[in-house]
Amino acid sequence: MIKLANQAHEYYQFVSNALSKLHSVVVLAIRFYIAKVFFLAGLTKLQDWETTLFLFEEEYQVPLLNFEVAAYLATFGEIVLPVLLIAGLFTRFSAVALSVVNAVAVVSLIEIAPAALYLHVIWGVLLAQVAIYGGGVISLDQLLKKTWLNKAKA
Repeated sequence: MIKLANQAHEYYQFVSNALSKLHSVVVLAIRFYIAKVFFLAGLTKLQDWETTLFLFEEEYQVPLLNFEVAAYLATFGEIVLPVLLIAGLFTRFSAVALSVVNAVAVVSLIEIAPAALYLHVIWGVLLAQVAIYGGGVISLDQLLKKTWLNKAKA
């Protein structure tokens, strides 16, 4: 019985180590997916700025902000933060900031279709994962960390 338990534990450790190595690849895929969603939304806003301003004035009810300020902040966030997220630079900050953009988008819509709400929830969960666990090994954050550690040791 003990032998079986030890074998099960060894198998579990093997699988656990393999899955841990996949984390960086999976989080990279998450970063690219989320970045694409928000970046394309930002490009849509830029393509027709007059419509964007109209929507922020009439359709979206962003709390505490003037509609023009909200439009500029949302567009800036949807263009700049995804670039940082893909690069893995300030990854946690970018994920948290995009979470705010995501949450404000949901709160700002008077009526939101269940399918759209579902997507916002998925994006929020994925962004939370990136914010909590970081960008992984395949990120500029990791490269900078290694560079600083090597300089500190020298």
